[in-house]
Amino acid sequence: MDKKLASLLILFLLIFGLFIGLVVFNQPIRTFTRASEELIPSSESSLIFAWPLTAKAGNKEKVDINIFVRNAKNLPLANKKVSLEANLGTVAAVSDITDKSGKATFSLTSSDPGVAEIKGIIDNQIQIKQNITIKFE
Repeated sequence: MDKKLASLLILFLLIFGLFIGLVVFNQPIRTFTRASEELIPSSESSLIFAWPLTAKAGNKEKVDINIFVRNAKNLPLANKKVSLEANLGTVAAVSDITDKSGKATFSLTSSDPGVAEIKGIIDNQIQIKQNITIKFE
């Protein structure tokens, strides 16, 4: 068998195998080449919690803030970078990586009294729809 015939036969078998695979699995090829939607964070499903919601100012009391990163199916996402923005006070760590339960932990203190508005941002792109306020007295 010459080389041209062998290469044409291999090409035919590859194309035939792809065709059979598409027919059997009944899915377009783009589903195999796209990133899984299960790995995309959802701004609606992700959550932000803080405790306590009222704290003493003067850096006397810290507030624990937890952000849970979830996808559209409400499943936790690990290894996502989460940043925290606050208009009042000092965040101990501005960014954190989520653990296997999708949780990132922060702490906030303030030397000045007032109301701090907290925003969470996932992977420097997606802002969590839910914001939280903490009152420093």
